[in-house]
Amino acid sequence: MSVHPIEYRYFTSEMKQVFTEENKLQKWLDVEAALARAHAALGDIPKEAAEEISKKASLKYVKLERVKELEEEIHHDVMAMVQALSEVCEGDAGKYVHLGATSYDIVDTAWALILRDAIEIISSKLVSIKNVLLDLASKHKETICIGRTHGQHAVPFTYGMKFAIWASEINRHLERIREGKKRILVGKMSGAVGTMASFGKKGFDIQKTVMQELQIREAEITNQIVQRDVYAEIIFLNALVAATLTKIAKEIRNLQRTEIGEIFEPFTKKQVGSSTMAQKRNPHRSERVCGISRVIIAYTIPTLENAALIEHERDLTNSSNERIIFPESFILLDYILTEMISILKGLEFNYQNIQKNLELEGGLYMSENIMLKLVEKGLGRQEAHETLRQIAIKCRQENIPLKKAILEHPKLRPIVNEKELDNWLDPKQYIGTAVEQVEKIVNKLKN
Repeated sequence: MSVHPIEYRYFTSEMKQVFTEENKLQKWLDVEAALARAHAALGDIPKEAAEEISKKASLKYVKLERVKELEEEIHHDVMAMVQALSEVCEGDAGKYVHLGATSYDIVDTAWALILRDAIEIISSKLVSIKNVLLDLASKHKETICIGRTHGQHAVPFTYGMKFAIWASEINRHLERIREGKKRILVGKMSGAVGTMASFGKKGFDIQKTVMQELQIREAEITNQIVQRDVYAEIIFLNALVAATLTKIAKEIRNLQRTEIGEIFEPFTKKQVGSSTMAQKRNPHRSERVCGISRVIIAYTIPTLENAALIEHERDLTNSSNERIIFPESFILLDYILTEMISILKGLEFNYQNIQKNLELEGGLYMSENIMLKLVEKGLGRQEAHETLRQIAIKCRQENIPLKKAILEHPKLRPIVNEKELDNWLDPKQYIGTAVEQVEKIVNKLKN
């Protein structure tokens, strides 16, 4: 019976497979096989033994059920795997399994293999969402909307810039991941406290050969484990991506508000918004993204505590929570990335409401442009600002448009004519380099 929602609700099969017990066991076996081949290459064990260990280091021979059965008896998961592998090896090959290694030589090196696959999936999804955002940016580079700061109308903006800003942020995450992999995807083969004593004078060669076999980097120096700042970095990167997805999802939620109604997440013909209010069209998918992001972000706290290592050359306080943190962080992040890609691809625009909101305050959002134009007419900047501030108060109190208030103002009437004022009030004339900025980002980032 399933208990956790990542088992039956918040997952994709692709990422879930990366963190199954079977895949983790196979990665452990892959490390054991690489260790055996390294020993054989350096003349420590017979080549035939290494070949046998490599052949049997597979779920075809080492069954998860048998490993669990052994773990129930000995209360040590890695040693249970070692015994299960040893007992299926023919001849005397079994006695060379795990030679010189400590448990976390296997576990942490296997984590690098698992995280490599997980990071590849996340990176692929980030590329997808970036490209969707770039398409939206290009399509809407001239779609003018009201810009908002502090929840209030500011000056004209474009939807193209909104999407381009998000795409640029996603691209920074990709850059962070690419740069961080050299630190994150590392393994070790250095023994009980990191001295490599169990490998004699061949410690450096053993570690180098194993990591070359597995195509990952060597950790520079360790005690019993890879230092946990390494894993804190990838969990923080996941949290940064989740924060960006929250930013996007929250913006969609706010813009879908009844009072704004400019864009909407997809809504199918048979979809139900509320069990009692039949008219509701709730942005539930965007809300889900925001909710799950909180969990992903929260995992930065235990990973920071893990980085402290607590006692000497290590204790086990990191082990138990990492079994939770790593799978959940990646499975949940992959899920909300997939959700957001779908949301953005199906985003609906209400152009009538976009225009209505531009006109909502009778042109007040063009006050900055008019202030600058009045300066060109000879007014001081502060004088023009104060005059328009007072006019804005009058417009709101008397519910009149800005144009009317300006044309009736005794100080401005002599220096402003209606034709030029209409031009000043046109939002198309006050979006600066917005279109060019979008084009620049699209040309730079489009794959």
